[in-house]
Amino acid sequence: MGRYFHSEVDIKSPWHQVLAAFWQRYPNPYSTHVLTEDVLYREVTSSNHLLSRRLLTKTNRLPGWAERVFPMHMARAVYVLEDSIVDPQAHTLITKTWNLNHNTLMTVVERCLFEENHGRPSWTKLRREAWISTAVYGLGRPIQLVTRESHQRSRSPSHHKPRRPPTRNPNSLSEPQ
Repeated sequence: MGRYFHSEVDIKSPWHQVLAAFWQRYPNPYSTHVLTEDVLYREVTSSNHLLSRRLLTKTNRLPGWAERVFPMHMARAVYVLEDSIVDPQAHTLITKTWNLNHNTLMTVVERCLFEENHGRPSWTKLRREAWISTAVYGLGRPIQLVTRESHQRSRSPSHHKPRRPPTRNPNSLSEPQ
């Protein structure tokens, strides 16, 4: 069984600045856990949307209790695939990221929607959703809670609202029906 998390925040920057920052976020001295970022695919469609697929290599230290449970030789590098769609006319950026390895331990799928705040064009709305699941019997809840805490620490905690997952498939980049 998986867990679903949701947050919404307002970023005090216009959409075009947020978009530029998104593409320039790595390498970055504050994100030393991100080792590599490679563009695998990029295309501008006939409808003027920018489609991208990137591969990120990250290193994440396991929590102390997990280091005692899982073998030391277990790879610490996590490979993350990121798909994105930029719509410059609608001023939206949709991303979907998911881990490619360590899926027995845990799978994390995250979907983000960055869009211009039409009421305040100098602000950008960010809606973030994450689905966390594990196949490790008996450790599912601790793994999901540690992952949720890590996810919340990297965001503003006051904006997180755990709730029931939508019926939409997390493997889709599209909006819920």
